[in-house]
Amino acid sequence: MLAGAVTNPFGDGFFQGPKEAPLEAATACAGVYGKGAYPGYAGDLQVEPTTGASYNGNGAHGRKYLLPALFDPSTSTCSTLATCSFLLIFLVGFVDFCYGSRKLSSLYQPPPTLLAYHKGALLQGEIPISILWYGKFTPAQKSIISDFILSLSSPSSTPITPSVSKWWSNVDNLVQKAGKNKTHITLAHQASDEHCSIGKLLKRTQLLELARRTGSAKAGVALVLTAADVAVEGFCMNSCGSHGAVSSDGAASAAYVWVGNSMAQCPGSARAVPPAGVRPQSLPLVAPNGDVGADGMVINLAGLLAGAITNPFGSGYFVGDALAPVEVAAVCAGVYGKGAYPGYAGELPVDSATGGSYNVEGVNGRKFLVPAMFDPLTSTCSPVV
Repeated sequence: MLAGAVTNPFGDGFFQGPKEAPLEAATACAGVYGKGAYPGYAGDLQVEPTTGASYNGNGAHGRKYLLPALFDPSTSTCSTLATCSFLLIFLVGFVDFCYGSRKLSSLYQPPPTLLAYHKGALLQGEIPISILWYGKFTPAQKSIISDFILSLSSPSSTPITPSVSKWWSNVDNLVQKAGKNKTHITLAHQASDEHCSIGKLLKRTQLLELARRTGSAKAGVALVLTAADVAVEGFCMNSCGSHGAVSSDGAASAAYVWVGNSMAQCPGSARAVPPAGVRPQSLPLVAPNGDVGADGMVINLAGLLAGAITNPFGSGYFVGDALAPVEVAAVCAGVYGKGAYPGYAGELPVDSATGGSYNVEGVNGRKFLVPAMFDPLTSTCSPVV
């Protein structure tokens, strides 16, 4: 507040947005307290060894304080004081959208009011998904992820609210808005490479090689899933997944999605914070299906699959630069329920039996946590709950 009072004392100083509700020097960096901060995680902070208290600034008389990041005009980023390594995961490995080393290139921007269609190809109609399980996955982990895919276009005689298919309807709305056919997601063939035939240290270029092994159909999706002990170039530091195109005869013919299990390689914590004027002690989210790694993969898979359908070859729906597009789910990064704000995932139902946090339900009684998507009907980020 003091920083805002000095830099915008009379309402005509430094701020962004409407004058009646300005974003000022500190509020432009809401929820950022240390390096590596992202929605749901305050950032890496120093810890006082004698008291266990977290802090990022030292003051007079040996005092330690926790201060919000301020916008730094010399670098056009949110500037924090604490310097530690980056931790990326919900609970013990429960991933958010896993944007590694996230920097704000300008003052905070609210979600765009329009996700632009760039007139390129989209995936539409019948979309078969072929999976390569690279590394060792338990039957339970395979079941969690497969059930999520089967839930995307699952018809139900007794509609479930909120459902995975309702969440996916935002993708269908975008596809149909572009004059294409509504999607119908199916699970095609699956293959396993438990012994990691090309090694456990992969370069990004090798993901495309693995994607081709799935034998995905034209206009389908090749899904490469890497196990917890498989390291991919830039994993955790830059991303926990990606999507791109598989080419045939020199032309892009199918999309591929890669998602890694970050359980072993990105230990850390991010927390959901109860809504309040001042953030109190954080409360942890609990994996909805009891498997931190697989449930985290579903979060990333959900957003990346939505992006692969609506922007498969780089000329579909996105905001910003085509080389670093912000897609249908990334537009709403960190939003999982109503009332979300930086550092708080939003209001989420809790399973009374397991304590797991979720926002959609699927086949076989499954519950999942998925990111909010841009809703073309309302031009807003639309959480299901």
